[in-house]
Order: sequence, then C-alpha cells, then structure tokens
Amino acid sequence: MVLEIRLSNFFSINEEVVLDMQAANLQTKQSKVLEGNTFVCNGERLLKTVAIYGANASGKSNIIKAIRACVQMIFESYNYNENTQFAFIPFKFGGADKPSKFFIRFLIDGVEYEYSFSMTNTEIITEVLYYYPNGRRKLVFARDERKGPDKKDIYEFRNAIRRPMDVASNTSKKTLFVSRASSMDREVAKDVFRYFNEHFILNYFGYNSFSIEYLLNSNKESILKLLAIADSDIVDYQSQRELKTLTTAVFDSQSNKVISSDDIQKPLLKITTFHKNNPSIPFDFHSEESDGTQEFFHMMLTIMNIIRGNKVLLIDEISTGLHVKLVEYIIQLFNQSESAQLIFTTHNTNLLDMKKIRKDQVYFVNKRSDGSSDLYSLFDYKDFRENMDAEKAYLQGRFDAIPYIDDSSDELD
Repeated sequence: MVLEIRLSNFFSINEEVVLDMQAANLQTKQSKVLEGNTFVCNGERLLKTVAIYGANASGKSNIIKAIRACVQMIFESYNYNENTQFAFIPFKFGGADKPSKFFIRFLIDGVEYEYSFSMTNTEIITEVLYYYPNGRRKLVFARDERKGPDKKDIYEFRNAIRRPMDVASNTSKKTLFVSRASSMDREVAKDVFRYFNEHFILNYFGYNSFSIEYLLNSNKESILKLLAIADSDIVDYQSQRELKTLTTAVFDSQSNKVISSDDIQKPLLKITTFHKNNPSIPFDFHSEESDGTQEFFHMMLTIMNIIRGNKVLLIDEISTGLHVKLVEYIIQLFNQSESAQLIFTTHNTNLLDMKKIRKDQVYFVNKRSDGSSDLYSLFDYKDFRENMDAEKAYLQGRFDAIPYIDDSSDELD
C-alpha cells in the first residue's frame, strides 16, 4: 500500500508536489457513508482511489510519468551502462542545475518503508532506505555520491543487508543500490524490488507481468460477469496451450537470399470465445474478436489481479476508450476492495460526485505562472462543503485546473 509520494524537478514539475494517500480526518455524515472508500492498515486510514484533474498541458500526466520513470529505474537500473540517459527531463525553466527527487512511503506486509533517491538525468546522486521493522525507524542504507570517490565514504549501512560493500562495489552512478542489491540476492532490497515489481502496477499493460493463463482458469466466473456488465455478448471462453510452428530465417543482404531457416515449435496460449447469439460457434479470440474487445478483456484481467492481490494501479486518462459507466464500475471495484489502490488522471467531470467520492480523493493540477505544475487537493478548500455540486464548481473554475477559453463571437471570428 502507498502512503505518500513526493516528486520534484520532473518534466513540468519544479518545486516539490505531494500525493498523499492518507485519508483526511473527515467527520461529516457523508464522509462516514463513504468510509468504504478507505481502509485501515497499521493504524493509518488510507485512500483506495485518487482522481487527478487538470487542464490539457497542466502537467497531470507528468505526475504519472514521473512516478513510472522512477519505478522503471528500480526495475532496470542494474542493467544500465555508461551511455544510459534516464527516462525523464528535468524542469526546463530552471531545473537543469538541480537534482530531481523521488520519495515514497509504502507498506509491505504491515511494515512501513521510506525510500528516496535524487539524480540528474545521467547519474544517481543520493539514495536512502529506512524501514520500521518493530515500529521504530531504522536505517537500511544511505548513499551520497558527492562524498566519493571512495565507496566507504559514499555509503552508510546498518545490519539489514549482508555484505553490503560487495553490492556497493558493483553499483555504478547509473545504478540504484536497491536494484543492484536485489539482483545480488540481498534481503530487504529484494523485498522492496518485489513490492514494486509485483504490487505497484504501472499500467493496464506494462512492465509488471502475471500469468494470464492462471487468471483465465481460476477466475472464469468473475471474468464472464465483468464481460456481461460491460455489455459484451461473450458468454463463455476456453483457454489452452497449443504448439505452434514458427519459422526463423537468416537473410543475406548481399545476395538477397535466405541462407538458412529453421522451424521451431513454441507453446502459445489459445483463447476461444463463444457468443450468446449461438454459443456453439467458436471464435478465435486473437484473430476474430475486435481490438476493443481484446483490449478490454486484458484490461479487466489486470484489474482483477490487482484487486484480488490488493495492489496499486497507475492509470493516465482512465476514460480513454471506455464508456463513462465502465469507468465508474472500475472505480467502484477498487472502492469495494479490501485494500487495492487506484491513482488515475481524468477529464471526466461526471466522477466529481460527492455522493460517491470524498473530498480527499480529488486532486487538481494547475499550471503556475512560471510554467510549472502545482498539485493540490479538494480537501484544501475548507469552504467547499460536501453538499455542494463539485462538478459545477470545477467547471466554473472555482478550483482552477481548467482551460480558460475566450469563446466570444469576436474571438471566434
């Protein structure tokens, strides 16, 4: 579970912005009705879903992009070489000479962790990991490359990681220590890596993988219910592994001829669907179902895996390609889960319904005068009461974070 994320100097983000997943202390009648949108872990009440609103080019997508870029580094940086440039751009209006910073507080099996690092777009500068194994804050390691070049000056360790200097000696300025330590089979670091790899899902389709075949076979009844709710006419499906012959060829560019070829057999997952018009006629899922059906099918598999595993999902523009009712249903699934979390951006103002969402679940991104992105919560507006129309207030510009368009006749002419 995520408690808090802090970002600075990524893309359009300049000064630090904070995405707080800790529920506010709301005592109103409506907040108690919506208490199911929260859950309690380690004595802290956390939000299950957070919506981020903002005008086009305000930077709301950059919040998601920055988080993804940092988590991607945890996944991959142990493979980075000296020519690697990190997958982000510092804030262009004054951020080139400052480090970019990422900080996250999260829970693994009820234990709180604090992990942070700072960097330029070519090298790591600092990296720190704390955890609370017995309810008390304990340093796992701290790193500051500015104290080098000697690794003993750069790193500080306690006793959580065995033979830590072996890892440090194999960690370049391009590599996060957590990423390298996990690849070298060090505990605590492996726990952190597994959390991000298995529980922090970057998109419906992305880095984090899971067994589609297992989900298809173990959740068939639920999947068919989801398809029915989505107004699909698929009433049944079957999945099985089949050997398929694939031909590999070596091509000689000088002679323009194939100089060798081999046939190999590879087991591929075959999905067959059946429709309510005639359930006896099989359809090949990958060649005969529409692209939209295939995408929604895989999307719901991901969502089901996340909700049942109480994981975290990041989605940019959740409404893209989906009917508003399906979006509402997906959000309801998370709000009715045990402790799964969904962080998403959207333009869909229909979701700003105070009968379904709490004030602390709504965030706005607004562009400042210097071109940077500001992130703030609807909860910050103390004069906004839950019996007011949040959608109307937002569209009227009460919370900023909307485009201001001169649509007068003279301007249109």
